[in-house]
Amino acid sequence: MATMVDVARLAGVSISTVSHVLNGTRNVEKNTRRRVLSAIEQTGYRQDTLARALRRSKTDSIGLIVSAAGEPAFAEMVHGVEQAAADRGLTLLLANSAEDADREQRAITTLLERRIDGLILARAANSTPGLMADLQQEKTPVVLLDRLFPDASFDQVGADNRDSMRRLVRHLTAQGHTRAAIIAGDIRVPALSERLDGFRDGVRDARLSDADQLVLVGRDDSELQERLTDALRTSAYTAVVACSTPLAVAGLRAIVAAGRRTPDNVSFATFDGFSNSDLFRPGITTVRQPAFDMGIAAVGLLADRLSAPHANPRTLRLHQALELRESTEDYSR
Repeated sequence: MATMVDVARLAGVSISTVSHVLNGTRNVEKNTRRRVLSAIEQTGYRQDTLARALRRSKTDSIGLIVSAAGEPAFAEMVHGVEQAAADRGLTLLLANSAEDADREQRAITTLLERRIDGLILARAANSTPGLMADLQQEKTPVVLLDRLFPDASFDQVGADNRDSMRRLVRHLTAQGHTRAAIIAGDIRVPALSERLDGFRDGVRDARLSDADQLVLVGRDDSELQERLTDALRTSAYTAVVACSTPLAVAGLRAIVAAGRRTPDNVSFATFDGFSNSDLFRPGITTVRQPAFDMGIAAVGLLADRLSAPHANPRTLRLHQALELRESTEDYSR
């Protein structure tokens, strides 16, 4: 196996010059650098990244744990983190907790054991009690993504969930809706809880009765679908709002099962939504997360934390776009 000594001998330079080229620790004259790189290629030299990491106390790698890698919004967040990490020359180690607290804990332990420089975490809905307190004790900095922590002791980036839902409800009530059903899902997830709060804000803004609205919460999407189907068959709800893409599937299936049609006799809107929502017929009104930008912002917060370990934690809330389409056309017409 080739060594740095072999590279230095072939390039006609010192070992320290080879080290500077490899690690970028000092500017090396262009022709000398070219000779070193050529010698590396000819000898097949491969740097011992573990030893280098131990010397520098850095691995140039970060970890990302998401709770549902298959959901479109999380997939976009992963792409954003991946691009921002690559732009900074960082290797990304990715794990999916699949909303399982034990799996999440194992992923955290494994990534920390690999001496990552920082961790980005979209928490599982049922994270192990005490997880956040344990992470506060770690030397490795942690940035929370999407699912934020009420104690702002971590850098974190999310979306303006509450305000965006409030805007959506304002749109629906302006169309004449006074009775709506919201599929909020598992409100242990902070983003879903925030969206439910925004729904209630919007109802209060319109001076509507809380009792006239249907709020569906729970962990089983199939059960929520059945409950919504029964409600649409027996009650005069004229609008359905889903708080995520999986819940949107449940909502659309319930509308069909209840014999209702969108937008003829029930309007429909969702958060996150589907790729190419404009191609659906009718097009689906969607509150779109800036998921890719959230991933980029998370890496930016982590990089800032690594360069300024003692700075005050920051929370970023990115604006979501309200994409109005045919599924919420004017109900009053």
